[in-house]
Amino acid sequence: MSQGGTQDRTVDLACVAIALLVAVLGATDAEATRRVTGDALFWSLMLAIAGCAALWWRRRYPIVVALVLAPMAVVTEFVGGAVVVAVYTVAANRRWAATLAVAGLHAVAGVPYAMARPDPVLGVPVTIGLGLALLVIAVGVGAAVRVRRVRLARLRDAAAAAEADAARAAESLRTRERRQIAREMHDVLAHRISLVSLHAGALEIRPDLSSDEVVRAAGTIRASAHQALEDLREILGVLRDGSDGLAPRPGLEELDRLVADCRSAGAVIEVDDRRPDAPVPSSPSRAAYRLIQEGLTNAGKHAPGVPVGLGLDRTAGGELHVWLRNALPAAPSVSLPGARAGLVGLAERVSLAGGRLDHGVRRGADGTLAFHLEAWLPWPT
Repeated sequence: MSQGGTQDRTVDLACVAIALLVAVLGATDAEATRRVTGDALFWSLMLAIAGCAALWWRRRYPIVVALVLAPMAVVTEFVGGAVVVAVYTVAANRRWAATLAVAGLHAVAGVPYAMARPDPVLGVPVTIGLGLALLVIAVGVGAAVRVRRVRLARLRDAAAAAEADAARAAESLRTRERRQIAREMHDVLAHRISLVSLHAGALEIRPDLSSDEVVRAAGTIRASAHQALEDLREILGVLRDGSDGLAPRPGLEELDRLVADCRSAGAVIEVDDRRPDAPVPSSPSRAAYRLIQEGLTNAGKHAPGVPVGLGLDRTAGGELHVWLRNALPAAPSVSLPGARAGLVGLAERVSLAGGRLDHGVRRGADGTLAFHLEAWLPWPT
C-alpha cells in the first residue's frame, strides 16, 4: 500500500475509534439519566457499533454509508458521531445536490428519537438544534475541503500543462537547431566531395603528372575524403527539411571580424586567445563561433556597457575550452526580452559536436557576481 493509502486508512481507523467513543459516552449518559436501559441499551449500542464500523468504507461508498446510518439515527442517538463523519465525507467528495440531500435526510431522521427520548437537561428544541448545528458544521468543513482539493487539482493540472508546453518548446528549439546544422553540413559536405572529385578528375586527365604531384594530389584527396566522412558522421544525427539557400556558418577563422564588429557597436571585449597553431576541426570550430556569437549578443542585451572577457585555450585532455564572462550590472537595465532560446540551441549544437556546455551566475575571486558561458569541445591531437 502506498504512503497516501496508509495515511488514509489511519484516518479512517481514527474516525471509527472516535465514533465508537461517542457511542459509548452516549450510552453511558443515557443509562445514567434512565432514558435507555436494559436490553434497549444493549441493542442500541450494538447497532451503533455496526454503524461506526461502516465508516471504514466511507471513502469508497460515502453516500451508501450515510444512507445506512439514517435508519439507525431514527432509533438511537449513539450513532451521532458516525453520522457527523459520514455527512462530512459526502460533502468532501460529492456535489452539493447529494450533500444537501444526505444532510436533510439526517436532520429529519434525528427528530423522532429526540422527541421520543428527550434529554432531561437540554430538552427537545435544544437537542434538535444542536444536531442541526453539527450537521451544518460537517457540511461546511467538508465543502471547504472539497473546494480546496479541486483547486489544488487544477493547479497541478496547470503546472503539468505548463511543464509539457515548456518541454515541447525546448524540443522544438532543439529540432530547429538540428535542422540548421543539417543545412550547414549539407553545403560543407558537398564542398568536400566536390574537392575529392576535382582532384581525382585531375589525376585521370593528367597522366603526365610527376610522382610528387601525384602524391600531393592523393594526399589532398585523402584529407578531403577523411573530412567528408567526419562531416557525414555529424550530419547523420540531425534532421533535414530540404530547404536550400543557406550558406555554412563561419568558424573561428572569422573570430577577429566578429569581435571587431561587436567593438564597433560599443562593446568592450577583452580577448585572451591561447590556442596553439594547430587548426581546429570544422565542427567544434563552428560550434565555438556560434557560442561566442550568442554570448556576446546576450552580454549586449542584458549587460550593456559591461566589459566582456573572452578566452580560448586547449586543455591537456585535448579539448577546446571557450569561455565568456561578464559582471552583472550594478543596477537593472532595460534590455531586450529573451526566452533563453539561444542557450537551448547552443546546448544542442555543443552536444552534437561532442562537447559539453555550462552556464550560469557565479561569484568570482574578487567576490563579484558574473555570468559565465563555457564550453568544452573535442580537439584531438
